[in-house]
Amino acid sequence: MKFLGINAIFHDPSAALVVDGEIVAAAEEERFSRRKHGKRPLVFSAWELPEQAAAWCLRQAGLGPEDLDAVAYSYDPTLVTGRPDGDWEDLRTRYAVRAPAFLSTALPGLDPGRVTYVPHHVAHAASAGLACRWSGTAGRDCAVLVCDGRGENVSHLAGRYRDGELEVLAAQELPHSLGLMYEDVTEHLGFLRSSDEYKVMALASYGRPRHLESLRELIYPTGDGGFRVEPIDWGGYAKALPKDAPWTSDHADLAASVQARLEEVLLELARWLHERTGERRLALAGGVALNCVANTRLLAEGPFDEVWAQPAAGDSGTALGGALHLSQAHGEPAGPMPGVALGRGFTDEELGAWLDVARVPHTRPADLAAAVAAELAADRIVAWFQGRSEYGPRALGHRSLLAHPGYAHNTERLNDVKGREQFRPVAPMVLESRAAGIFGRGPVPSPYMLFVHDVHPDWRDRIPAVVHVDGTARVQTVSPAEEPLMARVLAEFETRTGLPVVVNTSLNTAGRPMVDDPRDALECFGSAPVDVLALGPYLVRREEVFAS
Repeated sequence: MKFLGINAIFHDPSAALVVDGEIVAAAEEERFSRRKHGKRPLVFSAWELPEQAAAWCLRQAGLGPEDLDAVAYSYDPTLVTGRPDGDWEDLRTRYAVRAPAFLSTALPGLDPGRVTYVPHHVAHAASAGLACRWSGTAGRDCAVLVCDGRGENVSHLAGRYRDGELEVLAAQELPHSLGLMYEDVTEHLGFLRSSDEYKVMALASYGRPRHLESLRELIYPTGDGGFRVEPIDWGGYAKALPKDAPWTSDHADLAASVQARLEEVLLELARWLHERTGERRLALAGGVALNCVANTRLLAEGPFDEVWAQPAAGDSGTALGGALHLSQAHGEPAGPMPGVALGRGFTDEELGAWLDVARVPHTRPADLAAAVAAELAADRIVAWFQGRSEYGPRALGHRSLLAHPGYAHNTERLNDVKGREQFRPVAPMVLESRAAGIFGRGPVPSPYMLFVHDVHPDWRDRIPAVVHVDGTARVQTVSPAEEPLMARVLAEFETRTGLPVVVNTSLNTAGRPMVDDPRDALECFGSAPVDVLALGPYLVRREEVFAS
């Protein structure tokens, strides 16, 4: 059977396709529209659908809309109670009620009667509990914890999966929301809410949690699997920052305090869930699960032996979760997730044709991995475009900027290339077999960059570009079995430098989505001071392009 998942109601519109129990394709609309996050999470944009992403998913499988058995829309308007967005909430509900008709217009041939509403947090839960990849062969039963800004009328779900069936044990009703609380402080600190929350997490490392006691009185668990977030006067802790204004220690201390309190509350929620389920494993989803510092603390201090976070933990992941939920409900269990390379890919011939049309001089080295490793060893920045693009917000070796980790200046250099704030760290890729000797505390393997690891003291001076101010790094481990080309680059780089680590950050510039197709890659390469572009098997060197 064939199930298409659609996320559209808030932000990060996306589509995912599950066919005969196999995850075939998944992509965010931003990768096609080139608009960051696809749209802003406003009531007036609720009608906007991931038309291009959905059409591509179907093309990838050679299907038409008429071939679909069902479509999951990851929001159920019948569950909305009250008016979380004030008087405008009714408009969002009207858009959702009309979603089947809108979808049949966007995907001609689709029977609107095949559109099924899947509750927002159920879709989040399915994206984790039905997609998770655990070590060993002890089955896939697990506890599941979802935290985000909001769904229909709740902001959180705690439950467990047994034999593919979800049992909901707790759900926190609005207006109490850990995700919206974090969005509020994001905006107060001069960043874009529903977008830049990761910047608050990075800024927190520069501060002290000196407001923690005060926040404990305002943000607290209730002992029944839920929590409360009282109204908070953020201005009482630090002055509101205008966009792009310089931050002070007061702002860093506020970020550190909010981050610490978020971690404490999540730990209490996890302990409650463990007491109710007795499960060894915890699967995470919802935008809060992109907070890799909190994830690491859940694993290190929480009661679960294993913690797995959905790589597309934000709303984009509900498209996949919705499709998985319907597949399971129709007797076709799907998963686990095969990895994140679920987006568009291009043949060598297609990539070569793009270079020819653009009249860009290029070479095709006999050993691409060795050639790229040599460029990196010479302290050149490489734009890396390989295979199918990643699903979710992390660049994981398919659409990446790579650099030498042994030079501290490469942190500032990459932030300049991308046009972003200098307090933000860049991340290391490391061969999975070498990770434990360099990084501690976080899990190994860690293929999705969703946990932080302590950098061993004797390695901090050897790879300074990837060491954050607090001595940690957001690690991606690379397995030769799953990422053979990137593993070869790392091995070749180690041969040349003695370092089995490469800097990895997303292939994009500030305010733009990650590069997805060859045109995007060439535009990014042409507009940013990147030295080399590895486009499939081809190498493009900046000095050769501009010399011609």
